[in-house]
Amino acid sequence: STASDVTAVLLTFLYCFPPKIQKPQINDFSMKTRYEILDGLRGVAAVSVLVYHLFEAIAFADGATEQRFYHGFLAVDFFFVLSGFVMGYAYDERLKTGSLTTGGFIRRRLIRLHPMVVMGVAIGLVCYVLQGCTLWDGTSVPWLQVFTAAAFALFLIPSPKALDIRGNYEAFPLNGPHWSLFFEYLGSLAYVLLLRRLSLKALKWWVGIMAILLFVNASLSEYNSIAYGWSTEPYNLFGGALRLCFAYPAGLLLARLFREHRPSPTAFPAFTLCAVAIIALLAVPSLSTLTGIAVLNPLYQCLVVCLAFPAVVWFGARGVIAGRYRSLVAFLGRLSYPLYAVHYPLIYLYIHWLMVGKQPFGASPWATPIALFFIALILGSFCLFCYDEPLRRWLSRKYGK
Repeated sequence: STASDVTAVLLTFLYCFPPKIQKPQINDFSMKTRYEILDGLRGVAAVSVLVYHLFEAIAFADGATEQRFYHGFLAVDFFFVLSGFVMGYAYDERLKTGSLTTGGFIRRRLIRLHPMVVMGVAIGLVCYVLQGCTLWDGTSVPWLQVFTAAAFALFLIPSPKALDIRGNYEAFPLNGPHWSLFFEYLGSLAYVLLLRRLSLKALKWWVGIMAILLFVNASLSEYNSIAYGWSTEPYNLFGGALRLCFAYPAGLLLARLFREHRPSPTAFPAFTLCAVAIIALLAVPSLSTLTGIAVLNPLYQCLVVCLAFPAVVWFGARGVIAGRYRSLVAFLGRLSYPLYAVHYPLIYLYIHWLMVGKQPFGASPWATPIALFFIALILGSFCLFCYDEPLRRWLSRKYGK
């Protein structure tokens, strides 16, 4: 299948160009300034989301119920687990000792996240205008409705049904993936106000209960999946909240256990193995469709989110990367958020072109998605170097303390 071809290319690169591993001189990971491999894995997940959405566009335009890179949406849950781990690692002690206040934490999160929220809305608005300011059925949308939806999105407020400018009740119709950033904000607030105060035992109970609820909700859901959060429909928002309520605290629990046990560094190529694991897990097709057993999809997805992703984070945190590939892994980490925040407006355009029968980058059906893949990488890199990092440095100097 095409998904297998894409996966094979990514795996071949990782196998043929493995990173050089250097065993660290210290055995105390609490002394590390950051986990570089985890940053790089965030980049691998972001690229996987881009591939997933390209296949999603093809499926949407064709009227297909499933797309080929079927489980790519689980990368969002990986992001949540990573965020919880990073919050616990970077801020637990500082908030506990008072060297960082709650207000200071919130400012830091706003500086880290919101510049790309604004850029994502701006790019989404431009692409919507290029699309013709219409619903998917071709109905024109009033300019007032469009700009009101943009104003909601600038403050990361989900759009009500009255501002449905796409026709499928997306929470953020100018840039769909911003739904996960909305939940990322909620996760940060939950962390600083509640989760960081929980004991290790209470956190274990929380994570266990949320894992059960995640599976039960997915098994009973209309989609037979955990793929919720993107719509303003109440059941959809509830499903997205469950994804956050498991994955974010699970990452925080991992960070606390990691600090408590201080595992020794691994001599294995952690980045390569973890990246291969992520891609392989996301590339698995719909098990329910293959077997006819409905419960297999939610079971697989919950096993991946509740067991496989925490294992990947734990193993990745133990790894150390050095040599010539260290800069590549670091770049993947830096690119991950800008790429994720701005790529989807291009997908909207691609869906529109498919629905009206256009192939702007050549007659081959693969010319446009391949071109958009690289355009998204270039756009994300441009936003990173020319907007996100410079603006965040300035905001940090002025307001970050």
